Amino acid sequence: AFMSGPSFAAEVAAEAPTAVTIASHVPAVAARAQLLLSTPRFRAYRTHDVAGVELCGALKNVLAIACGVSDGLRYGANGRAALITRGTYEITKLAVARGASPLTMSGLAGMGDIVLTCTGDLSRNRTVGLRLGRGEALQDITASMSAVAEGVPTARAAHALAQKLGVECPVLEGIYRVIHEGADAAGVVLASMSRDLKPEVEGHVAAAVGAALPAKL
Repeated sequence: AFMSGPSFAAEVAAEAPTAVTIASHVPAVAARAQLLLSTPRFRAYRTHDVAGVELCGALKNVLAIACGVSDGLRYGANGRAALITRGTYEITKLAVARGASPLTMSGLAGMGDIVLTCTGDLSRNRTVGLRLGRGEALQDITASMSAVAEGVPTARAAHALAQKLGVECPVLEGIYRVIHEGADAAGVVLASMSRDLKPEVEGHVAAAVGAALPAKL
């Protein structure tokens, strides 16, 4: 089983109310883990979409760096909200291309964890982005941190996955360029705003969402 969701370790340890998603291809395993882990202050939900939960758990860290960069550049709440929304859409496109359910992106492992990691002050990845946006060098940032910011190596994996699947991911690709190619953070953010205009949701993604919804709501 795989567990993910909006759950800063310090808050879980302090018994702050927390909810997560447990994923397993075996329904009985997910149900058993859900039963064992749930308490009055820690609630677990279950799903069979292992791929979707795993992708969200990894890629949200890259998106958190992007949001930190935007905040470090003082691009405001509008910019952060746009990055969260479009970044979530990019993760959804990658998930659909890998056969995951697009609905997972709207759950705790998706939007829940994304919002927490992209806005929370305890987020290591957002902290890396903040410092990058303020002009610090990546090697100085990582050298000064006692914990690992997973989004740094994951940005390379996200770039490789997007290239392999042929999925356009300007937000994730932009952070890859900033981290691993030394691109100017402000230039990358502003360049993403000058891309060709297009529909908000591509047809194949809308079709995947429609197929995932029950016939009767």
